[in-house]
Amino acid sequence: MKMPTSPWFRYGVPVPAAVIVAVPLAMVLTDYWVFTVTGAAIVVIMMQSFGVITGRAGVISLCQFSFMGIGAWTTSWLGVHGAPGGFVVWAVLGALAVVPVGLVVGIPALRLRGVSLAIATFAFAVTMDVVFASGSFPGQDELLIVERPAGLDSDAGYAVLVVGITVALFVALAVLDRTRLGASWVEVRTSERAAAAHGTSVTLSKLAAFSVSAFLAGLAGALLVGQLGTVTAQNFAAQQSLVMFGIAISIGVHRPEGAVIGGVVGTLLPVGLDALALPQDVGTIVVGLFAVYMLRQGGGEFGQTDIIRAKRNAKKLRERPSEKAEQVEKVVETGRELGEVVLRVSGLTVRFGEVVAVNGADLEVRRGEVLALLGPNGAGKSTFIDAVTGFAHGYTGTVHLDGRPVDRLSAHRRARLGLRRSFQQLTVAADLDVGMLVRAVAGRKLGASEVDEILAHFRCPPARTPVGTLDVGARRLVEVAGLVASRPRVLLLDEPAAGQSASESEALARRIAGIPALTGGCVILVEHDIELVRATADRLVVMDFGEVLASGTPQEVLSDERVVAAYLGRTASGQHPQPT
Repeated sequence: MKMPTSPWFRYGVPVPAAVIVAVPLAMVLTDYWVFTVTGAAIVVIMMQSFGVITGRAGVISLCQFSFMGIGAWTTSWLGVHGAPGGFVVWAVLGALAVVPVGLVVGIPALRLRGVSLAIATFAFAVTMDVVFASGSFPGQDELLIVERPAGLDSDAGYAVLVVGITVALFVALAVLDRTRLGASWVEVRTSERAAAAHGTSVTLSKLAAFSVSAFLAGLAGALLVGQLGTVTAQNFAAQQSLVMFGIAISIGVHRPEGAVIGGVVGTLLPVGLDALALPQDVGTIVVGLFAVYMLRQGGGEFGQTDIIRAKRNAKKLRERPSEKAEQVEKVVETGRELGEVVLRVSGLTVRFGEVVAVNGADLEVRRGEVLALLGPNGAGKSTFIDAVTGFAHGYTGTVHLDGRPVDRLSAHRRARLGLRRSFQQLTVAADLDVGMLVRAVAGRKLGASEVDEILAHFRCPPARTPVGTLDVGARRLVEVAGLVASRPRVLLLDEPAAGQSASESEALARRIAGIPALTGGCVILVEHDIELVRATADRLVVMDFGEVLASGTPQEVLSDERVVAAYLGRTASGQHPQPT
């Protein structure tokens, strides 16, 4: 019997199971180990915070303990002043109080990258160190403690509560990973340009990652208040953010098992150093060096483990034939009736300083048409596409989509209107499975049957196949399938046959020819495979030195002596052109 694959089923069962297991364990463990388990669970939540911002979204943040401190301060203030609602309400409010702070801190991430962003977030952490140290946390001077929830006020009861919350957060994040937002984080981490081309607002995606990450860190701070009763500024020192970030990078805490091990390491590392009579700085140095090593290797250890496990599973999945593979040929339509103009480009000129990359290019594409854009390397094709899709700024001329000017719109807003594109450089997220990637690229809600149909049409692997196990050609096909599923008005494909064998390229040509019938739009194909172009395109446009050199049917254009000379340096008759 096929088991349900919903995250609520797959990860929801462990929630009550974890609580059931935690209750007897909390009763038999000594007070020391109950306290340690509670602390480890809180650190696991902190690791989940790193897992969202760095593991999923790929953004470096070195101020998570500052977020944790703000959540702790707010919870302490509510508890000490006897706010209504009890500890659970105080903890939630404490976590929510950090969200706007996370948004403000996340604003620099919209322009800064790498080391620059790390410096900016760590500067915030150092600033919060000064703020925390300039005063005292609520209840610290008066020796007042924040009361735990009624019925769970014992150490064992509180441990059960914290473990239950920790596992519930795993479930929530697993569900979030299956949403458009969760997939957008992985896309942004892989390629911001590709994410924007798929209709994702990179700005909103990053700010959402900072908000969720800040909430989790704030919740960890609130739960720490419940564990200790009273907290101080030393609990949230900026240096701890560095150590935990190093552990997160070393292990790969965007996976549940990584977060758990990260929490255990983060909890027991100081204990182990004390037992060995070593200074805590030794742990900071060791973690830092290992984090640098893992960054040079390209990720956390559990990321690599997932790929190995995924390859084993993917081999079994690929052995299963697609149920709809035999119906593919029936979908493709060989005849097309051209309709109204969908895309009109007039006088497009792109300059980079004194260099004119595109010079006054005009182009019209009609509904139902497949137009191939050809030209030798350096002819300006990629720059033309970048300008049309919103990735090249400062151009002159106009771009109209369905009669509407889109020149003032950003790339992701053009994509949402139906102006979609692929890239010559493969930019798909390897962390997703095939079905999730199709949904992420499509940018709209797709049912399982719809995903299966589009995958079968393009002869892609099954939906549950991890993208990281596919070769380059298969990944390109999955991306094309997702783009078609978005129902674009204009689909610009930049060398989709790259990485395909001759037989695969021939099959791809038939499917590209059928895209207008599937989407009701048109296709612009940039491709060096002339045979694929002959089999696919209704019309060819050739660019050279940034200008449109020729336009017409494939037979007309490919026999044009100017086109042959531009490609091969000789005329159609085989004579090399004479210098003039």
